[in-house]
Amino acid sequence: MFTAFLIKYAEIGIKGKNRHLFEDALMHQIKFALKKCEGKFSIHKSQGRIYVEAQGEFDYDETVKSLKNVFGISGICPVVYVEDEGFEKLCDTVVRYIADVYPDREKTFKVHARRARKDYPKESMEINADLGEAILNAYPEMSVDVHDPEILLCVEIREKIYLYSETIPGPGGMPVGTGGKAMLLLSGGIDSPVAGYMIAKRGVKIDAVYFHAPPYTSERAKQKVVDLARIVSAYAGPVWLHVINFTDIQLYIHEKCPHEELTIIMRRYMMRIAEHIAMETGCLGLITGESIGQVASQTLNSLIATNEVCELPVYRPLIGFDKQEIVEVAQKIGTFETSILPYEDCCTIFVAKHPVTKPNVNIIRRHEHNLDEGIEELVKTALETKELIVAE
Repeated sequence: MFTAFLIKYAEIGIKGKNRHLFEDALMHQIKFALKKCEGKFSIHKSQGRIYVEAQGEFDYDETVKSLKNVFGISGICPVVYVEDEGFEKLCDTVVRYIADVYPDREKTFKVHARRARKDYPKESMEINADLGEAILNAYPEMSVDVHDPEILLCVEIREKIYLYSETIPGPGGMPVGTGGKAMLLLSGGIDSPVAGYMIAKRGVKIDAVYFHAPPYTSERAKQKVVDLARIVSAYAGPVWLHVINFTDIQLYIHEKCPHEELTIIMRRYMMRIAEHIAMETGCLGLITGESIGQVASQTLNSLIATNEVCELPVYRPLIGFDKQEIVEVAQKIGTFETSILPYEDCCTIFVAKHPVTKPNVNIIRRHEHNLDEGIEELVKTALETKELIVAE
């Protein structure tokens, strides 16, 4: 029955003269989201509305599911088109629409007409009254409620006439790409994919870096991270995943530095490497999944110690979340089941028995001088041998 969707947006509507840029970005993301769906679609905008029209047969449920992943969409309205062949034809179509969509018709309703085309012979209030009368004549078991109706039938008079009565909630947020680009430090855990999702929801394009440590981490652990990047890409668009071989750097730090400081110093080198790639690729910041106090490396003192090596800002959208709140988002976006697969994580290989929780930055710096002889060459090699995987 439905052959198209009216796409509603919220925040984009207050962007003034720049609104068209946000609309174009939203249309681009819709096109990407529908690329894997069955069927072909035409996406266009008209008078402050975005429409997705099916060009022939398509999978309705799959299409709606894909549209519900597109940031910037506040509502998805399945639409029926009516050719403007007179008001009597419109009345017949509305009556048939009610029969098809609402088999149980003991409901209250309201007609809400919007006449964008001013040459239409009836005004909005007249359309409301006359269509309401046609519905009541066809289905006397229904009744009008203008304040809190169970069915709100919307009729938009444009080049064509559009009927819809359902608004499927979208994810909200801003279209990806309108907020610049940032680099996500992506591990195989629960937190970092959620952090990427939340920053992408504000319109930020996501690239990612993963620190791999063979043979201590397996190819299955790496594939798990690739899979997480693909899940996030359903919301954020294609994710360029940079895979860094971190083994030699880890071993060198383990050999030269105090063991209680291993996690902090390794984390500082991860941030340095991630920032280097971020700057090369035009990113405007780093993203991590850190939450205050969740582990030893996420105390305020530890966060200061890792921030200190970065020039770019570090965005931490989960900073005030507890673990259960993070898990709930992970379950909602579909990353949780992959995140809990029991494959090794790079950060868990050289964990000290008693890691420092209040590191002193001056002491950390002094101990990092133990690495001066070989660390630059190791970092250079890691960057030169990195692997790029496009997850989509």
